Amino acid sequence: MAHHDPQWNLRDHYSEDWQIRAERSPKWIRVKLGDVYIADSKRVLAITETGKLPVYYFPKEDVRSDLFEVSDYRKEDSNKGEATYWSIRVGDLVVENAAWSHLNPPQLSSILTGYVSFVWNKADAWFEEEEEIYVHARDPYTRIDALPSTSHIKVVVGGRVIAESRSSVVLFETGLTPRFYLPQEDVNFDYLVPSDTITRCPYKGVASYHSIQVGGKEYRDVVWSYAEALPEVHEIAGRLSFYNEEVDAIYIDGEKWSLQSKDRLPYKKVGDK
Repeated sequence: MAHHDPQWNLRDHYSEDWQIRAERSPKWIRVKLGDVYIADSKRVLAITETGKLPVYYFPKEDVRSDLFEVSDYRKEDSNKGEATYWSIRVGDLVVENAAWSHLNPPQLSSILTGYVSFVWNKADAWFEEEEEIYVHARDPYTRIDALPSTSHIKVVVGGRVIAESRSSVVLFETGLTPRFYLPQEDVNFDYLVPSDTITRCPYKGVASYHSIQVGGKEYRDVVWSYAEALPEVHEIAGRLSFYNEEVDAIYIDGEKWSLQSKDRLPYKKVGDK
């Protein structure tokens, strides 16, 4: 079968403007619905493709297909072919169109033959080993580093200095603009208003937000913090960061921040980011 082809660990597949890459994850991945693990595997594929978030695909032998119920829903993909969907029944709970598979993918996507994936937010929880993960599969080609810095960071909003620090932690994430996480004592909370917004990140954890009110204007949800950051980036726990692109200015050692050509901005709060 296609998913036993060892070359898929070593090369990408391309069409004119599209690329798919398959990487066998060394991690134990599980998906939980209710009190049942509907997928449980140590041989998952992490699939990345042009313009889409990473997706975990499970060998069909490692999913609870006995809980699947036939669905009429189909979804066509120009690169991967038609996706067939199933609903999942766990006791009295039925989740519609929660699992899919490409039963007859074209040659470029043949690695997907025999694999099943799940709609992320229709499951109750996803786990890598014993750690719960959020929002989407982790990209095996993304690196994240949290490094202490003594650079002079100054955040200006509405003509006021909202934060100023020489003891930040800089978060570097593959392809994204760096973010500066400042200690609470270096942020002026007189201008901050707690928000009900919560987002989740597969690499950092659960974030809560503040808005800034200054000069009669509100800058909504431009400050965030991970109270309990995931272990890989524990250095940012409890610190505050600002959307560089949504405040008036962030100065780094006196130089105003601007987006560099090699960096990009992350997806911002579309549901859970």
